[in-house]
Amino acid sequence: MRKYGLMVLFVLCASSVVAQPASLLVEAESFENKGGWVVDQQFMDLMGSPYLMAHGMGVPVAEATTTVEFPATGAYDVYVRTFNWTSPWHQGEGPGKFQLAVNGEKIETVLGSSGNEWYWQKAGRVNINKKENRLSLHDLTGFNGRVDAIYFTRGATPPSNEVASLDQFRKEMLDLPEEPREAGEFDLVIVGGGVAGTTAAITAARLGLKVALIQDRPVLGGNNSSEVRVHLGGRINVEPYPALGDVVKEIGPSRGGNAQPGDYYEDEKKMQMVLAEENISLFTNYRAFAVKTRNLRVTEVQARHIETSEELSFTAPLFADCTGDGTIGYLAGADYAIGRESRAEFGEATAPEEADSMTMGASVQWYSAEESEPMSFPVFQYGVEFNDENSEEVTMGEWTWETGMNYDQITEFERIRDYGLLVVYSNWSWLKNSSVNKEKYKNRRLDWVAHIAGKRESRRLMGDHILREQDLTDFVVYPDASAPTTWSIDLHYPDPKNTEHFPDNEFLSIAVHKNIHPYPIPYRCFYSRNIENLFMAGRNISVTHVALGTVRVMRTTGIMGEVVGMAASVAAKNKTNPRGVYQNHLSELKELMEVGVGKYDVENLQKYNQGGTLGPKITTIDIPPHDKN
Repeated sequence: MRKYGLMVLFVLCASSVVAQPASLLVEAESFENKGGWVVDQQFMDLMGSPYLMAHGMGVPVAEATTTVEFPATGAYDVYVRTFNWTSPWHQGEGPGKFQLAVNGEKIETVLGSSGNEWYWQKAGRVNINKKENRLSLHDLTGFNGRVDAIYFTRGATPPSNEVASLDQFRKEMLDLPEEPREAGEFDLVIVGGGVAGTTAAITAARLGLKVALIQDRPVLGGNNSSEVRVHLGGRINVEPYPALGDVVKEIGPSRGGNAQPGDYYEDEKKMQMVLAEENISLFTNYRAFAVKTRNLRVTEVQARHIETSEELSFTAPLFADCTGDGTIGYLAGADYAIGRESRAEFGEATAPEEADSMTMGASVQWYSAEESEPMSFPVFQYGVEFNDENSEEVTMGEWTWETGMNYDQITEFERIRDYGLLVVYSNWSWLKNSSVNKEKYKNRRLDWVAHIAGKRESRRLMGDHILREQDLTDFVVYPDASAPTTWSIDLHYPDPKNTEHFPDNEFLSIAVHKNIHPYPIPYRCFYSRNIENLFMAGRNISVTHVALGTVRVMRTTGIMGEVVGMAASVAAKNKTNPRGVYQNHLSELKELMEVGVGKYDVENLQKYNQGGTLGPKITTIDIPPHDKN
């Protein structure tokens, strides 16, 4: 068993600050001691890099520090790449303030609170009297100040904000290799360590495949991790293949609930289950960013460490996209869909008359705690006005705090996440400081706010079958019936009451359900129709927007992962591709689904949030109107 991620940080820490003559680039995410700052990699494909963020929920976080070696002594101009994150809503000074210090002496300029995009802010000029120096980041507010990189230079200017230019600049400044290092030899490469990717890896490994599991965070579980805190949903161990779900049962938390304390989500259980499999090589903190193809096949996936910038190359006969966003398929040129199909396209009763780009949103969950004495919270007003009429008088926010339905969940995702943070802080500030009922909140402290947003929908990769509403409601069972989906068709829309107060800027949602009989998803939904060696499991499988409403909950995606792991073993055994399993070896896959790969005799304690119904009840619903911009 090989585990990568944390180990590499110490080996390569020095190389992350290697300088060219008369200049020095320091990647903030490579700081040796991050203090209270967190590494945020969610938007590196958009703005070019992971970054450090002072996620203190209104309380300044502990300083981050690192030691660097300058190429020479003398005077240097200092630039810091940062972003005034409230600028889309507030034209003026933002709350994400921080300062940079060299050897304990703060540079006077306050950073992070000006501008309206990621840019190199001039911090000032420093005199370096010795080659080895200590840098530190001092957070001033606790309100999500962010630092991408620090550039010390003698007369040169920083590069443009264009991602390709930044990438080349980093490679040159940090003396990084032009080509990634080979990660090893594998039968199956799985990108995405959420529930679906984790179960796919465990299943394939137990069936004898050498598996690489790539996850861009330090923990597994995705939305079911302590970072996002969404509980599992759906049923396991039901017909027609009651053995499916055994792996989900082994890794799943025994307690349910959204936005609960971190230990509810049992990150360590998922990690231990993966580490126990000798056939899995786990690569935590690596984000896939590039794909190579040949003749409609993926030949290589490249991934970058989110702290050290080390790049690895992964090759295998088979790949699985469990990223949720369909990232690998997209980079490989796979057919995909995003948004809502028209009613005419698939004949779905629940679909809108006209196609549009609306999706379900992302949730930034949060909760507060009651203390024995009064707790203060800063006044937070940055472009979204709250008052006694429109504020939410609550002490926590879970799945209903949902943003971004009117924005692109890929290209505008940083704005979507940031709006989630903005409304949590703004609403809480009103309750604490200005509400007529503020006495109720006097002793309450904002205890946890997610900085990793929980997505529901983005790209869906198209397979040989596209699951649609009629398949589910008419119970059309196909020959390749596999993982059962048991959740209702659960689609989210902006809360009409919230729309009244925040038109086109809603942050609350409603769910509209249509019950279904437990339905076996066709296996053909789990592989790409035009990239020959690409599986997928999770919310990015081959479904319409309407059908996504039932398959997206995580016990169901975990069962998908089990099926994909089994199909990969059949494909490897028979030297074929995912479609070949359907065409020529479907009986072998069915045999595996009947038996399952459960390894431990685990009692099913996951009785929470099963949802849906085991009966054939179908209900007719009215979908609320929504005018799409």
